[in-house]
Amino acid sequence: MIFDTHAHYDDEQFDTDRNELLASMEAGGVGTIVNAASTVGSWDKILMLTEKYPFLYGAVGVHPDEVGELDEDSFQRMGELLEREKIVAVGEIGLDYYWDKEGHDIQKEWFVRQLELAAEKEMPVIIHSREAAADTMEIMKRHAGGMRAVIHCYSYSAEMAADYVKMGFFIGVGGVVTFKNAIKLKQTVEVTPIENIVLETDCPYLAPVPFRGKRNSSLNLPYIAQAVAEIKGMALEEVIEKTEENARRLYGMGRSAGPI
Repeated sequence: MIFDTHAHYDDEQFDTDRNELLASMEAGGVGTIVNAASTVGSWDKILMLTEKYPFLYGAVGVHPDEVGELDEDSFQRMGELLEREKIVAVGEIGLDYYWDKEGHDIQKEWFVRQLELAAEKEMPVIIHSREAAADTMEIMKRHAGGMRAVIHCYSYSAEMAADYVKMGFFIGVGGVVTFKNAIKLKQTVEVTPIENIVLETDCPYLAPVPFRGKRNSSLNLPYIAQAVAEIKGMALEEVIEKTEENARRLYGMGRSAGPI
């Protein structure tokens, strides 16, 4: 079944029909979802979701746009939450120079500290990087050696993706791969080994064609998988199977970790 490695079902856009939507996932071919945190305030919502849905797991971290709300108390609690059985990663964390909501220095400081916490806990990391290619690569080289990581919503060159693959990291591919103008991402998918690709939605954002501009959900993953299959000349079912295997390696989850 399809594995969504990055979703945000804690988002208020799902407040009206969250339960109904998540209840439909298994029938829609979606076997496992990892819900990534963005803010300190999202952590408790994510914990509740992981407790309610057997197939839904969580990641705890703070998005670079929101690191101004981190302090020593919340950082300590992050470490405690990472001990929970269904919290499987630190994320999403990284750098965002597009919105520039927080200064670059504070973004870098908390990015490194969250990476160090993940290393201490021996957990994988979900990396957000937007218009911060060089700084992200430098920090990952210096602080993430030997870690499991996914470069979420990958948007840089195929050459840089190859460097990340050499470091043992995964490339997160979502709805953008279905966009006509997504030349760099299509090139990246073409040259990146399928063993290093995972599927994601980033829902409620970045819905694939033919739903571009609308609210996204994990039920749209087949469109993303089909685009990857066409680019790589593979069968759809093979892409779904391989990327699920990759996601389980990324998050350290066995086959039995799927839906009950």
